[in-house]
Amino acid sequence: MACRVQHSMQNSLWFLSSSRFYSTIQSQNVRSKNPKYFCKKLLSSSSFSKGVRHCSATASYTDANINHSNAESFVLTTPLYYVNAPPHMGSAYTTIAADAIARFQRLLRKKVIFITGTDEHGEKIAGAAAANGSSPREHCDSVSQAYKLLWRDLDIAYDKFIRTTDSKHEALVKEFYSKVLANGDIYRADYEGLYCVNCEEYKDEKELLENNCCPMHLKPCVRRKEDNYFFALSKYQKRLEDTLTENPDFVQPSFRLNEVQGWIKSGLRDFSISRASVDWGIAVPNDDKQTIYVWFDALLGYISALLDDKEKPNLQTAISSGWPASLHLIGKDILRFHAVYWPAMLMSAGLSLPKMVFGHGFLTKDGLKMGKSLGNTLEPTDLVHRFGSDAVRYFFLKEVEFGSDGDYSEDRFINIINAHLANTIGNLLNRTLGLLKKNCQSTLATDSAIAAEGNALKDTVEKLVKFAYEKSHSSLLGKGHAEKARKHYENLELSSACEAVLEIGNAGNVYIDGQAPWSLFKQGGSAFETAAKDLVIVLEALRIIAIALSPITPSLCLRIYTQLGYSEDQFNAVTWNDTKWGGLKCGQVMAQPNPVFGRIELETEAKNAGDSTNKASKKMNKTPKTQKAVEA
Repeated sequence: MACRVQHSMQNSLWFLSSSRFYSTIQSQNVRSKNPKYFCKKLLSSSSFSKGVRHCSATASYTDANINHSNAESFVLTTPLYYVNAPPHMGSAYTTIAADAIARFQRLLRKKVIFITGTDEHGEKIAGAAAANGSSPREHCDSVSQAYKLLWRDLDIAYDKFIRTTDSKHEALVKEFYSKVLANGDIYRADYEGLYCVNCEEYKDEKELLENNCCPMHLKPCVRRKEDNYFFALSKYQKRLEDTLTENPDFVQPSFRLNEVQGWIKSGLRDFSISRASVDWGIAVPNDDKQTIYVWFDALLGYISALLDDKEKPNLQTAISSGWPASLHLIGKDILRFHAVYWPAMLMSAGLSLPKMVFGHGFLTKDGLKMGKSLGNTLEPTDLVHRFGSDAVRYFFLKEVEFGSDGDYSEDRFINIINAHLANTIGNLLNRTLGLLKKNCQSTLATDSAIAAEGNALKDTVEKLVKFAYEKSHSSLLGKGHAEKARKHYENLELSSACEAVLEIGNAGNVYIDGQAPWSLFKQGGSAFETAAKDLVIVLEALRIIAIALSPITPSLCLRIYTQLGYSEDQFNAVTWNDTKWGGLKCGQVMAQPNPVFGRIELETEAKNAGDSTNKASKKMNKTPKTQKAVEA
């Protein structure tokens, strides 16, 4: 499902043909006192008609300057989700964020490999399968498919989906285990301790709550004694400390780094990497009575995913296909495994470390972390079926500061989506296209670059979204404004990126309200021409919004882009460079206005009882109803 990274010719033909047409119009003194004559002449011009015929065809080409094999790579991963139960909103949140980051990196013309998948071994999986009356394999197949279906509904454009039950993964895990063993970092020993089945981890007693309850899952840990194989984690304490000191960006946000450094400084203990009591797993090489510990198994999925299915599975082939990862995106509850255990394992095997581990916060409900083990999940499938993928993606990425905890409230969800997507962006597009249709037969009267010369809205947009590449195209920058949206995306500040793009929509609404083109059209003459230019300026701002917000709301932005007269292929071919002002050209025909995002309305079910009962029922019995926006 990888998005193609292409450069579109978009409107080069528009420019050539409409330039001829515009010169013709000027020579015929179209700029007369008769505004209706202005638009009629525009539409009847033979040069314009030819331009329309030329430009209605899709023109999408791979940029000759982009050799994908030489492009900078960007490999990012979500966790491999544990399939003991169907996906929940916490899993969806991580994946939505990863998808937005991947889409942004593709806009920068990078070779993106976006990895997700499912972790399918371990005691919990076998137990869940038995409880459902199915085999572990049947259970894993069913839940893994549920993840794929949800990712489809949420517009997740992943490149690789790895399952830890894949044969290529098993081969790599065994090879990796053998390398670590050969390095002298695996030994056999007895171990007794308190074990959390849900965490799949032995716990220190000082970590536990009353009655030896796990602080994460609030369930008692069980005492176990096993003869297992251990990984010599303590051997790598100094190297891990040095890594974090020399590369403080390795763990982000910074307060997560402090947490990891605290764990390491308190002293690292070797940990068990096999289980004698678990049958559902990958057998330890040369000891089929034990299976490899689920985390020692699952973490290797980030590497095995890089293999093509037809390739012979070996570590060297996988590593050469994209490792090290640019970004591991995880929830903070599995930070220890990714920021302590995993780097030490890679060091032991002589492999490079990922460039960054980013631990985001929890989504809460009633003040508690949402999770399968606690049974208080917010169902993402229900949300996306009720409100659509764009609404779900936008709310959680805009309203939750990435890295911190965030809370869901349905009233807040509906208010935000209506205000930002339906009103600020959707209604601005709809009423602007409505005015264009009514007064200019849906046709642009001038180039957006010409219309906006010396215009304040253009300056505002360029402050919020800058198109030049700072590193590879620094000569294009000049003394331009500091970028906001791009900088926020690059820094994983997804909420701030949304805010920067929303500011463009707010500025567009202020501009059109201040200019009042509906009044200028009625005045005729030069006022009519000013109004026609104002519409071009606002629509150009919306074109830029459609690109800059596309990592967050891809389906909505596609609808905006096609309303502006482009094809889906042209939308799929845009890059961040296309946020440069000046994309819309004279003579370009817009689509007929059709609301791109409907308001979510609340229906109130009042009971036929007393006034006090009615008031209470109005607050409690609210069901959302999506309704199309009224054309302005």
